[in-house]
Amino acid sequence: MATTITLQSADGHRFEAYRGDPVGTPKGGVVVLHAIYGLTTHIGGVCDQWAAAGYAAVAPALFDRVGKGLVHPYGAVGGDAGRKCFAATNEANILAEIAACADAMKGCGPSVVSGYCTGGTWAWVAAAKQRFDAQVNFYGSHVAAKLDLHPRCPTVMHYGDKDHVVPVPDIERIRTANPSALIHVYPGGGHAFFNPEQENYDAAHAALSWQRSVAFLDETLGRSS
Repeated sequence: MATTITLQSADGHRFEAYRGDPVGTPKGGVVVLHAIYGLTTHIGGVCDQWAAAGYAAVAPALFDRVGKGLVHPYGAVGGDAGRKCFAATNEANILAEIAACADAMKGCGPSVVSGYCTGGTWAWVAAAKQRFDAQVNFYGSHVAAKLDLHPRCPTVMHYGDKDHVVPVPDIERIRTANPSALIHVYPGGGHAFFNPEQENYDAAHAALSWQRSVAFLDETLGRSS
C-alpha cells in the first residue's frame, strides 16, 4: 500500500497524502485527486498502480482543512457528507494542495494531474489554471459546468454512457468544447466504474481505461520504457 506522508501548502496548511513510488527512475509524477468520499483506500491503491506503471504518485487529503482523516462511506449518506466537506473548502485551497503535491514530486519528470468524480472536476480546473504536462480524468463530475475553462495540456477522459452524474449529452458538450481532448466512452459503464469498492465497478472497463491512460501518458510524455 502507498505510504502516508504529510505535506504543507504555500499558506502553511499541513495535510496528509498517499504517496507511491516506482522502482527505478520515475517516468513522471501524477497528482491523484479523490472523489466525494475522501482519501479512501481505493485512492491509495491508485497510487500503487501508478507506481507499478513507472510513475510516482501523490494523492492529497482534500478534506483536511475541514477535519483530519475525514473519509465518508460510499452511498447517499456519505455522498451528502462529502459534498458538505467540499462546500466548506474553496478553489484556492484545493489548488494550493495540488501545487504542494506537484512540488513534492519535482525531479520525478513530467507533471500530471488526475482525478475521479469531484476530483476529476478539480483536475480539470488545475489543468486549466496550473502548469501540468498532461491530464488523466476519470468521470469528472462537474466538468460540463466549467466549459469556460480549457486544459492547457494534453488530456484523456473516461466516462461511462450510463453515468447518472454525467449523462451522455454533457459528455458530448465537453467533447464539442474541447476537440483536442481524447474522450473515451464505455458502453454500459456507470459512474465510478473504475473503483472496485463501489457497486458500479466494471472490471473490463477499469482495465481498458487504465491501459489507455498509461499508454496515453507514455506516448504523450515520451516516457515509455
